[in-house]
Amino acid sequence: MLSSRTETILKSIVGQYIVKAVPVASQSVMRDYGLGVSSATIRNEMARLEQGGYIIRPHHSAGSVPSDMGYRYYVESLDDIKLPLTQQHLIDHLFHQVETRLEEWLSLTATLLAHLAHNMSVVFMAKPAKCQFKHLELVSLQDTTALLVLILHGAKVRQQLVTFDRPVPQQELTVISNKLNTAYSGLTFQQISASEIVLSDTEKQLANCVVSVMQAEGEEERDGPYLDGLHFMLDQPEFADGRQALTVVELMEQRNLVKAILPRQLPRHGVQVIIGKENEAEIIQDCSVVVVQYGLPDEAAGTIAVVGPTRMPYARSIAAIDYLAWLLSRLVARLYGREALPEERIQESIEGDGGRRAG
Repeated sequence: MLSSRTETILKSIVGQYIVKAVPVASQSVMRDYGLGVSSATIRNEMARLEQGGYIIRPHHSAGSVPSDMGYRYYVESLDDIKLPLTQQHLIDHLFHQVETRLEEWLSLTATLLAHLAHNMSVVFMAKPAKCQFKHLELVSLQDTTALLVLILHGAKVRQQLVTFDRPVPQQELTVISNKLNTAYSGLTFQQISASEIVLSDTEKQLANCVVSVMQAEGEEERDGPYLDGLHFMLDQPEFADGRQALTVVELMEQRNLVKAILPRQLPRHGVQVIIGKENEAEIIQDCSVVVVQYGLPDEAAGTIAVVGPTRMPYARSIAAIDYLAWLLSRLVARLYGREALPEERIQESIEGDGGRRAG
């Protein structure tokens, strides 16, 4: 555990390095906080921080930069992190301007988060924990052809052309859709397959089509993420030599970004901060990831992340991702016909391999 003065010095070093991206000297720390001690005392404290692994000196005569351990201590010392009310009101206003479609909300979230965190944002659609039947419409296109429109829980719509071996008029299609809607409402494709309801040959054909569509939806991999802010990330000094920039671009092109940035298990609530070598994927161990789940944990959960160098404005990133996750959770609850979530923010903790701190 660091003393109050040593912790203050570490916070000064981390804060200045995040802003300026240059090693921080003892004189700069003294000017930053006005500790009322000599620069020699500050240098001694910085030497202790270096011995403890919290900071690194790139050269003997140079200033200091935070290590992953120093960033971890800094992140866990952050308290009561919230977006300013003016930014909250602006975000609320912008969300009210877009259509009430999940895709529009996610695209807006990615754009806003990238600008607020000044790094790359990654937003995944909330996917139902299980694929459930909600409503079916059958529309006659020709005598022997119909369009099957299947609505799943979570406002997902899937369409399929169906060809019959005999003419099926719209009136008969309407009767069939009403029957299947009554029988299958809220069921998974496994439950529909096991259903013992008596069906005609045409009804069986349509029920099998519903099962096929739902099964494909259930087996479908996570929808591609909404990305924004790559230019913010690549414009930073850490990517100047092109090596790290090339790594990120290759991850995106090979669609391996998800595997690289998301931990195997996310907490149901709370913002998780993964710093440098805490990342499971070695390829992004020069970066940090701030990530949180949103939505309805037992029904439909999505993920939001900020990716950037370890020299990341953590407080701003955590505050932004926390507020946007809370807002998206309320919108998803509305889509699923659930009551609005409580007014409290979704952030209950800031987590990482180094521990937990209440937010």
